[in-house]
Amino acid sequence: MDVVAAGFPCTDLSQVGRMAGIDGGQSGLIKEVFRLIDDAPPTWLVLENVPNMLSLHSGSPIAAVVAWLEADGWNWAYRTVDSQHFGVRQRRRRVFLVASQSEDPRTVLFADETSPPYAVAHRHAAYGFYWTEGNRGLGWGPGVTPTLKGGSAVGIASPPAIWRRDRDAGQAISRPSIEVGERLQGFRAGWTSQVDREGIRWKLVGNAVTVPVATWLGSRLAEPRPPADVPSRPLPVGSRWPSAAASILGAREAWSLSERPLARRQRSTLDGLLDEHGWAPLSLGATLGFTTRFKASRLKQPPGFVEALDAHIDAMA
Repeated sequence: MDVVAAGFPCTDLSQVGRMAGIDGGQSGLIKEVFRLIDDAPPTWLVLENVPNMLSLHSGSPIAAVVAWLEADGWNWAYRTVDSQHFGVRQRRRRVFLVASQSEDPRTVLFADETSPPYAVAHRHAAYGFYWTEGNRGLGWGPGVTPTLKGGSAVGIASPPAIWRRDRDAGQAISRPSIEVGERLQGFRAGWTSQVDREGIRWKLVGNAVTVPVATWLGSRLAEPRPPADVPSRPLPVGSRWPSAAASILGAREAWSLSERPLARRQRSTLDGLLDEHGWAPLSLGATLGFTTRFKASRLKQPPGFVEALDAHIDAMA
């Protein structure tokens, strides 16, 4: 068995990127993947990118990818998966596409499906959010951080912030260490320590695939299983792209699958990760900028959050 795996750039597809689409200067590098596998087709092709590729420009990015595959006789399947169901404290939604000219990719991506866990309402000790935003979005995460980002092109780190609601003023609004970031992606703490610039370390971590997600996908490539017993329906060309779909011998289907192939227990709390691997107070300038934007926005204000921001500003000043 041979596999070609490619996480082509999301810069032109992401909601926080240029949104130029699949023909953009960076995301358009997918065409190089097509060129390579056209010369030497592997048994399996694995692609990964952001969920916005399913809706941007009416889904033209995913439409272009699968049209190329179908024209060359490839079966394909894709599924949106969220890393927080794999035992890490990060909400990270990504689309994985698996294709093959000889195999059924549904036996890889659609083999596992976990029912939703029993919902228990409880008070979280920590909440992740994007301090770089505050106008149109917050990235609010009860007990988890929002998706780690790669940062800027020049290696300026922009990890999410974390509100620890039971901490004293000056400590409650925190910035996680890079070691926390590594753990949020499933790496061991210190995995990128050979790199001497913290901004570059955050870029490496933010652009990575979450380790337990990659492990699950690799294990299914090695041992495919029959698809889960869930409803599917025909997917006519031109339809809205669902969160999971497939095409076998040219017959497109939409599948009713969740973003939760597995449901692994999160062993560490977000608060505990910071205590174990390090943190620093979010700077006065960063907190002031975020708080000003947030107060002026129409975003929902979680109870006690604005008061905690104001107290942090007073303490840092």
